[in-house]
Amino acid sequence: MTQIAQQLDAVRQALRKAEAAAGRPAGSVGLVAVSKTFPPEALRAAYAAGQRAFGENYVQELVDKTAALADLDIEWHFIGPLQSNKTRPVAERAHWVHSIDRLKIAQRLSDQRPEHLPPLQVCLQVNVSGEASKSGCVPDEVLALARGVAPLPRLELRGLMCIPEPTEDEARLASQFAILSALACTLRAAGLAVDTLSMGMSADMTLAVAEGATLVRVGSAIFGARHYPGQ
Repeated sequence: MTQIAQQLDAVRQALRKAEAAAGRPAGSVGLVAVSKTFPPEALRAAYAAGQRAFGENYVQELVDKTAALADLDIEWHFIGPLQSNKTRPVAERAHWVHSIDRLKIAQRLSDQRPEHLPPLQVCLQVNVSGEASKSGCVPDEVLALARGVAPLPRLELRGLMCIPEPTEDEARLASQFAILSALACTLRAAGLAVDTLSMGMSADMTLAVAEGATLVRVGSAIFGARHYPGQ
C-alpha cells in the first residue's frame, strides 16, 4: 500500500468515526480529495485506492490534470475563487463548482456549459467568518443569490460552501459551520431543494460533520504538506 493510500484510509476511518460521533449513518458524508499543487501521479495513487472525487483550486491545474488523467473516471470539483474571464475551462471540465459568490459567475458557467454534458452541480460560497480577505457572499445575500442561480438552465444548485477562519477555537469554528447549516435550512424553507453542505478540511473535519457537512474537502491529510513554487 502506498503512503497516499495509507493516509487516505486513515482519513476515511476518521470520517466514519466523525459520522458515528454525530449520530449520522456511515457513508453519509462524501470526501473530496484536494489535490492542488500535487502532480497527476499523486491523484493516480489515490484513485487506485478507491478515491473518485478530487478538488482543484486553480483553473490551470484543473485544465492540466483533466487532460493528464482523462483515462480515469474522476469527478472533478472546482473549489477555488473563480474570475469571470476563466469560467469557460471550468464549465467545460468540472462536474462541481463550490465557489460561486456572485450571479455573474453563475450566469457565465451556465452559458458556457456544453450541451452534451449534464448540468454543472454548484454550491454558493458564503463568507461565514466575516474576514475581508475571504471570498464568498455575506450571509444576508445568500437567499437572493440562490434565487438567481437556481433557475439557470445548465446549472443545478446543490447547496452551500464555506471556509472558516483559521483558528484552534473549536467553539468559534463550530459556530461558523452552524451559520452555513442554518442558511441551508433557510433556503429549503424558501422552496429551494438544496442537499449539500461543503465544509470541513483536514484540521476541522470532525466539527464540520457534527454541524451537518455532507462533503468534506481534505488535502494535506491525504497527500502531505504542499510545496508551492519558490519554497
